[in-house]
Amino acid sequence: MFYNEAMSHHTYAMRAIGRGSSSNDVSRFDRLSRTEEDDGWDAGEPLAPLRTEVSLEVPRRIITYNKSPDLPFDRSINAYRGCEHGCVYCFARPSHAYLGLSPGLDFETRLVARPDASQVLQRELAAKRYRVAPIAMGTNTDPYQPIEKDHGITRACLQVLSDTGHPVAIVTKGTLIERDIDILSDMAQRGLARVGISVTTLDAKLSRLMEPRVPAPKRRIEIIRRLAQAGIPVRVMASPMIPALTDPELEAILTAGRDAGARTASWIMLRLPREVSPLVQEWLAQHYPDRAGRIMARLREMHGGADYDARWGQRMRGSGPYAEMVAQRFNVAVKRLGLKTAGSPMRCDLFRPPVLPGAQMSLF
Repeated sequence: MFYNEAMSHHTYAMRAIGRGSSSNDVSRFDRLSRTEEDDGWDAGEPLAPLRTEVSLEVPRRIITYNKSPDLPFDRSINAYRGCEHGCVYCFARPSHAYLGLSPGLDFETRLVARPDASQVLQRELAAKRYRVAPIAMGTNTDPYQPIEKDHGITRACLQVLSDTGHPVAIVTKGTLIERDIDILSDMAQRGLARVGISVTTLDAKLSRLMEPRVPAPKRRIEIIRRLAQAGIPVRVMASPMIPALTDPELEAILTAGRDAGARTASWIMLRLPREVSPLVQEWLAQHYPDRAGRIMARLREMHGGADYDARWGQRMRGSGPYAEMVAQRFNVAVKRLGLKTAGSPMRCDLFRPPVLPGAQMSLF
C-alpha cells in the first residue's frame, strides 16, 4: 500500500466490518488528507479488520462546565474520548477532530482513556471554590462502553462521588452499568443518583446497523428493569429520533421503557453537527437508499433548509410542523403512560469535600 491525498472509501469500508462509520475522512482542522491505494503487491490477500486502540491521557481537569440553556446540568465528567459503541449518528464525533483524529472510524477505533480521572476529580471536589451541583456522566461519550471493563475509570469516579455525597446523573447504553448497581442503589437511596438509558429503536437489525457495538434493544430494556428493581430512578430516552426511520417507534419505545420500570422519559431529534452529516448521509445511502432523500428533507425542514442548526433552543428538536408533530406525540404518550418528563431534584446538602492525602482533617 502507498498513500496519496484522497480518501479511499472502498478500502475503509472493507476493513470497517462491525463499525458504524465506513470512512475515515480527516478532521476539519487538517489541510491534507490521505488514502490507502492498492499497488497490486498484496492482491488477493484479505485486509485486516480495524482493531480498537486505546491510548492513555493524564488530564489536568476532569470536570467540564457549560452554560447551555438546552441542558439540565452545568457540569459533566467524561472518562473516555471516543466511543467503541460506534453509533453512526453520535453528535460527539466532531470532538475527535480536536485530537487530530477523524470523527469517522478513528472516533470508534482510536480511543483515549483517562486512568487518573478519579484522583483529579477528588482534587477538584476538594477545592475551596467548588460549589456542589449534579454532575452528568455520559454526555459526550458512553461511560460504560466496552473498554470500561478493563479500565474501571467510571466506577472509580462513581465511588468518589458516593464517598463525598455528590449527586450524579448518568446516560448510557452499556450493560456494564449493572456492575455498579451496588454503588448506584446506595446513592439512589440517599437521593444522589439517577440514570438515563438511551433506546433508539426496538428493531434489533436496524440497531446493529447504526450502533453496531451497542447492546441489543431488548437488552437495554432489561437494563432499565434491573436498575429500577434496585431502586434507581431510570429515564427512558427515545433518542435520537430519525424521521421516517425510527420516529414511528416513539410510542413503542416509551411503552417498553415504562413497562420495564422507567419513571421519566425524554426525546431528542437526530442532530447532524459538522462531520456527522456526511457520515450519516453516507450510511443512509449504503443501508437505506430508498428513504435517504426523505429523511434528509425532513431534517432540513426542521433546520431552515440546513442539515443542522446549532442555535440554543433549536438544535435538540428543530422547529416546524414535523418537529411539532413528534413533540405532540411524545406529550400524548407520556401522559397516557403515566410517565413524567422531570424527576425529583437530587440532594446537594449531603456533599462533604474529600480530604486529600496530607491535608488536615476537619474536627467537625
